[in-house]
Amino acid sequence: MRPPKPPGGRPPGRSPSGKPGPGKAIPPPKLGRREARANSRPVKPSVPHPARADAKPGREPHRIAKLLARAGVASRREIERMIEDRRVALDGVAIETPATLLTSLKGVTVDGKPVAAPEATRLFLYHKPRGLLTTERDPKGRPTIYDRLPAGLPRLMPIGRLDLNTEGLLLLTTDGEFKRQLELPATGVERVYRARAYGNVSQEQLEELIEGVEIDGVRYGSIDANLERRTGANVWIEMKLREGKNREVRRVLEHLGLEVSRLIRIAYGVFELGDLQPGEVGEILQHQLVAFRKTLKSVKGPKTPPA
Repeated sequence: MRPPKPPGGRPPGRSPSGKPGPGKAIPPPKLGRREARANSRPVKPSVPHPARADAKPGREPHRIAKLLARAGVASRREIERMIEDRRVALDGVAIETPATLLTSLKGVTVDGKPVAAPEATRLFLYHKPRGLLTTERDPKGRPTIYDRLPAGLPRLMPIGRLDLNTEGLLLLTTDGEFKRQLELPATGVERVYRARAYGNVSQEQLEELIEGVEIDGVRYGSIDANLERRTGANVWIEMKLREGKNREVRRVLEHLGLEVSRLIRIAYGVFELGDLQPGEVGEILQHQLVAFRKTLKSVKGPKTPPA
């Protein structure tokens, strides 16, 4: 038998509006099965990685691939390949994963040679001529930038690439981690190009590129393009972009019906090609480099999956 309802047909402690009356506690909400199971499990204390637990203040451990890149050994991707090939060792024992955490490079060797502690990052501007590949070596034996760089430079890594027939400003650095930071699309450093192309295009067509464009299933982000001048059947166009996908400028202009005959990168961020002649190299002063790095977005790239 159900208990009799109170006068007025309302449960105790309820006002006519259905809200709890004064002096009555609001019952807690009912938990679903998933929440109830989660609350019943014991909370495990967070256990830091041994390398982090033993680290002294100010000496946070980092992945060995990051430390080696910072020391200028190679880019992170190249270092990961070196580790796969068992070329990197710690105290004589081959490293098995690029995720290994270390606070320093003490005892680390590459191809049996000790790795020196990282020095201050250095940045160079190089006027890449046409006809050179932006790579260390080419299986087909074609000339690369390393065949033409002046003697006496430290080991340098290119930041991004310029294809075989593109000329102009190429940044080179001693720091693989700095290289990686600048190459991440999310960092958003502006690149400026000048293109000479055969064909007809209007400023209105170029201005539409500010919204981005999709070509053959590939989406290209916003491009600030301006028609500089016409010389006979050719046009000169300035293009500013922040993504730098492979052959982006050429593909976008070809999409507009133009045939690119010359492509020059004239700026990368605050650094300009200026009067640097083809094949010449100039170094950025340390205070200029420090100021530039402060302007960069703090961006984390995709995590490398454990080996």
